[in-house]
Amino acid sequence: MEDWLYYSLSTAFCLALSIVLWRATGGKPSGSPPTSSFMPLGPTSLTAFGPLLLLAWTSVNIESVVRAARSWYGPVFTLWLLPSFPVVFIADRAAAHRALVQRGSAFADRPPANLATRIFSSDQHNITSAGYGPLWRALRRNLTGRCLHPASMREKGAVVVEGPMHEAVFHVLTCMCFGMGLDDGAVAAVTELQREFLKAVVGFQVFGSRPKVTRVLFWRRYRRMLSMRRRQEEVFVPLIRACRAAAAAGENEGFAMECYVDSLIGLQIPDDDGVGSRKLTDGEIVALCTEFLSEPVDSMVNVMQLSMANLVARPEIQAKLRAEIRNVAGDGDGNRILPEEHLPRMPPSGATRRRASSDARGGAALDGFTVPREVSVNFTLGDMAMDAKVWPEPAEFRPERFMTGGEGDDLDLTGSKEIKMMPFGAGRR
Repeated sequence: MEDWLYYSLSTAFCLALSIVLWRATGGKPSGSPPTSSFMPLGPTSLTAFGPLLLLAWTSVNIESVVRAARSWYGPVFTLWLLPSFPVVFIADRAAAHRALVQRGSAFADRPPANLATRIFSSDQHNITSAGYGPLWRALRRNLTGRCLHPASMREKGAVVVEGPMHEAVFHVLTCMCFGMGLDDGAVAAVTELQREFLKAVVGFQVFGSRPKVTRVLFWRRYRRMLSMRRRQEEVFVPLIRACRAAAAAGENEGFAMECYVDSLIGLQIPDDDGVGSRKLTDGEIVALCTEFLSEPVDSMVNVMQLSMANLVARPEIQAKLRAEIRNVAGDGDGNRILPEEHLPRMPPSGATRRRASSDARGGAALDGFTVPREVSVNFTLGDMAMDAKVWPEPAEFRPERFMTGGEGDDLDLTGSKEIKMMPFGAGRR
């Protein structure tokens, strides 16, 4: 009920504002935001329906609106979802390469965090939301160089995959985050809390618009958000302190046996004044653990489900996969586990929002436009990856396109030379 009250009031206000602006301009339509003639063009009339689009963004999607705007205004355009919430979209591979690689330093930062993000990230002290600079570099280097390093991954041990895929993925991530010595009760508590968090976090984004007002209108949701953060600390902090105690007792000797929390306990990050360094607080480690346990879940499960569904629907491709496995691991007895050391011998196969960086004081230039620092920049990753000019029959499940001789044989996943798809992002972040 409170959702529709808020959006109804917001829509009425924005519609009235649009009528006033329309009359002030003599009824002439405008294709650019009213505050700057240098920003990319876009349908300012959408401002009247912005609140409804924001609601749709959290429940369905607005891909059709984005695609229509691209056809009208070109590959770089602005959607004014609210009068104070402009979003620049980049919907072209070449433009994305120019922004992320050729002008990487200008578009490497993150937009200002809203209220919910500040709470769950300990004021932007995680990899996803941290500004581009020493803090982000320290956190990312720690994750990729230690916790996700191949030498560490091999020693994590086997995890029995049972039940729904989400549960299996949560189980693996929980052990990677807090260590293999967790009992079933601890794993279940973390899994249950994170499931609830992932279901609720989209609804918390309402506090990104006029937080002083939305905290009053959505006071029950605001209390729930604070309660969830407290529960995360109640569940995670004892596990973090157990890791700290084990490290102090010398029970985690050896780089390969480290879990993610082990690597964070001794990590030095830049001080807020940028002069010295300090260790992470328990609250900041909680935020990093929340990020670690949240980001990969849906994408990993979706990829596994899609792959398995296509293998069932395409038995000829399933037969090729079985032949590749037998060629590496042998026939076995049908119940044989494929060891991880066999994976390198298998035949190889080939957005997050940004903003102009702090170095670009007046905004970042792109294709003749200027993107202000406070404006979010989004990339339409799905449409880029389904570009028929690059991928013939892009909707067809055809893994061999990434094998030797296929159109994706020379695919550069980093996007340094050219962007054909961005499954892992591109550029400096």
